[in-house]
Amino acid sequence: MMAEPTAVPSPAYAPARRSARAAEARAGFLFVTPWMVALLVFTMLPLIATFVLGFAQYRPGSTPTFVGLDNYEALFADPAFWKATKNTALFALCLVPLKLLLALGLALLLDAGGRSANIYRTIFYLPTLVPVVASSIIFMLLLTPNAGPVNVILQALGISAPDWLKDPRAAFWTLIIMSLWPLGIETLIFLSGLKEIPDEIQDAAKLDTDRPWERFFGITLPLITPMILFNLVIGIISSFQVFVQALVIGDTVGRPGESTLMIMILIYRSAFRYFNIGYAAAIASLLFVGVLVLTLLIFRTARSWVYYEGESR
Repeated sequence: MMAEPTAVPSPAYAPARRSARAAEARAGFLFVTPWMVALLVFTMLPLIATFVLGFAQYRPGSTPTFVGLDNYEALFADPAFWKATKNTALFALCLVPLKLLLALGLALLLDAGGRSANIYRTIFYLPTLVPVVASSIIFMLLLTPNAGPVNVILQALGISAPDWLKDPRAAFWTLIIMSLWPLGIETLIFLSGLKEIPDEIQDAAKLDTDRPWERFFGITLPLITPMILFNLVIGIISSFQVFVQALVIGDTVGRPGESTLMIMILIYRSAFRYFNIGYAAAIASLLFVGVLVLTLLIFRTARSWVYYEGESR
């Protein structure tokens, strides 16, 4: 029995196919060109300029002068730099775990909330739409000594209310509370991870144990570790860049007692109050390198605690 002859493509078919692919490639490059131009102009060039200006003495209207490592020597000898670094690191250390825990708790409640979860999901997300300046001013009004609703309620309960905006310790925690308030994005990310857990796994876990905490730590938590990693990295990056809340509370001096002086405030003060652009660029360069190293360390350690679907250990 003779085999049926296979179809041989026409000689004109291959050039036509290559032409179609070339047209698709040109269209693709055309669509991504605006994004690539924006990335180059508004991200890469400022980033390179920041590193270059960190080695120069530059003020607006003057010509940059190369000074080598003078800016870095000056900032390492500046007590304000070390104070801002300490405040920012402590701020990130307190804020990020609290934000992760609260967001995960809210996501667990929403996951078990039934039909009403959609309403509460919207309510929890709404604070992220409020401008940061407006929310910071509202918090300052709520925490006003003697007249603020928070202090009035605490005094009615017989609790000695702190001076939230003038006591250095209280002002620092006020800044954390302000930054902790909008939890909508982190909560929705955790909720999406919880929704992706197959019902079969949950049913099998219920057959294995009737203790919710065992099911949570043994099944649920490992399966949402990719979302924990994402929220952890984004949280650390954003916490090291806290600016608006600290500026509203403590202005550029970090009052009271430099308790709200953060690295971004120091960069802003150096660049736009003292017009020492080179010094501010040096601080920004160190901030970039520090956050980059910390992020890379997190990704490296993530191999031991982040579990992806279908991955064998």
